[in-house]
Amino acid sequence: MMDTVAASLPVPATREHSLPLLITPDGDTGDKPGSLTAWVGKEAARLRQLRLQHGALLFRGFGFEALQDFQTFVSAFTSLQTYQGGASRRTKVEGLVYTSTDMAAHYEISQHHESAYTPAMPAIIGFLCGLPSETGGETPLADARRVTARLPEELKARFEEKGLLYLNNLPNHFGFGKTWQAQFESGDRDEVEAKLRENGYEWEWKADGSLRTVLRCAALLPHPETGRKLWINQADHWHPSGLSNGTRAKLAEVLAEEDFPMNVTYGDGSVIAESDLELVRGIVREETTQFTWQKGDVLICDNFLVSHGRRSFTGERKVYVALG
Repeated sequence: MMDTVAASLPVPATREHSLPLLITPDGDTGDKPGSLTAWVGKEAARLRQLRLQHGALLFRGFGFEALQDFQTFVSAFTSLQTYQGGASRRTKVEGLVYTSTDMAAHYEISQHHESAYTPAMPAIIGFLCGLPSETGGETPLADARRVTARLPEELKARFEEKGLLYLNNLPNHFGFGKTWQAQFESGDRDEVEAKLRENGYEWEWKADGSLRTVLRCAALLPHPETGRKLWINQADHWHPSGLSNGTRAKLAEVLAEEDFPMNVTYGDGSVIAESDLELVRGIVREETTQFTWQKGDVLICDNFLVSHGRRSFTGERKVYVALG
């Protein structure tokens, strides 16, 4: 039974539920990826209930190593998709499995809901720890329900009314930020334009071959299964105030802020107050919890219920992701 294999990780006593919920082997699950995947198929309804309750499930002790086993396992929870249109630096490794991020080890990646700036936001994210770092490297988690409940009603109403514009400046082959060829996994302009048109983007090709895209998105989204409206956006992540002071200053030496690799405004083009975004960041920080990765861990996250980030680290770290 599920209760015999589910155990909560240590979390603050004030939490109503653990984040993530830890699931370890027993006689029903076995201790191999194949037996666990078969068990997940039989226990789909119960696991859905636990995912909606906790937001994230951590499977530990099942010996995950092969990326194909990981992809098959995540496919038991969702239909997998590519990362085309995603702004983070990632490498496709095998099938529909990518590196979680190619950002350098010393960078902290702030909390975010994966691809909330696109119409193809995945509902489920799977992470595999192939090799934990020597220090740091955690994937912190924050419950969007708790964050949404704590945000001021006036702020939520204003963002919901105005919506957001995500502005993305993508260089041609090299430059600041991710290239358009990498972002859309294609070097063919016609193919890229077809993808942009299909997904509702506005775009402009610059004289130097770079691409500027603009996409209008909501600031609060309903959960696809429960209908509960949640604060799900990357305004605090895309805004220049989300950069370190040093990075922002260096970019400002050579670029106007409207030409930064990423930026965000209200849906009417007006500026978002940095004080509002700092308030959001503060609440998210207070709601963030984390665990220490172990080799072979697989984390299944509900991307609407839980945001994630990455701590800086030392040593080698291998964490992979599959989206669906």
